[in-house]
Amino acid sequence: MSIEKVTTKKTHRGVLKFWTNYKEKHPNVAQFLVFFLLSNGVTVLQFILMPLFKSIFAQTALVDTSFRVLQFGQNFDGSPYYVFDYAAGALAAGGGGGLAYFLAVQITIAIAQIINFFAQRSITFKSNSNIWKAAFWYLIAYVIITIGAAAAQGFYKAPIYELLMNTWGMGSFGETVADVVTMTINSAIAFWVFFPIFKIIFKQEPEKQGE
Repeated sequence: MSIEKVTTKKTHRGVLKFWTNYKEKHPNVAQFLVFFLLSNGVTVLQFILMPLFKSIFAQTALVDTSFRVLQFGQNFDGSPYYVFDYAAGALAAGGGGGLAYFLAVQITIAIAQIINFFAQRSITFKSNSNIWKAAFWYLIAYVIITIGAAAAQGFYKAPIYELLMNTWGMGSFGETVADVVTMTINSAIAFWVFFPIFKIIFKQEPEKQGE
């Protein structure tokens, strides 16, 4: 075995030992760090999937299909405010992306959160509680957070796209950057809300001893 391989192996053992000791001394902090790393990995996955689904749906008539549901009050100009507000027409043409944009966003988030559920349950929290019960509460939390994030998006989505695409004249590249910014904000909201929820639903139950 070469000196480089021996050195690398020793380094790996040292890092593993350090992490094991750290987890024993600071279990909550270590758990949060693992949650943070996995969440960021899921966010990167969303950055990859979002443009893919968006380009697929952009080729369909769904772009010109308005999707506006859950009216809640009014905007400052007196127009109706919708929690999910995706006006017909491409973003580059001044529209809201229509049903195509809505589906691209929601399918991306759904895939990412399904992966996140199993990864966090098995790796971060090492839960052995009933998976169906955890999945049920996770689904409830996902729906509530999705509605909340969509309501918040109504305040920042249009200004971000307007700023990057038109005010700064970045065009299609600005649209891509705006996609990343909005997805990052959505991910940040989910990150801070899901951690305490996971702490509740992902339990480590004592193993039952056989008689």
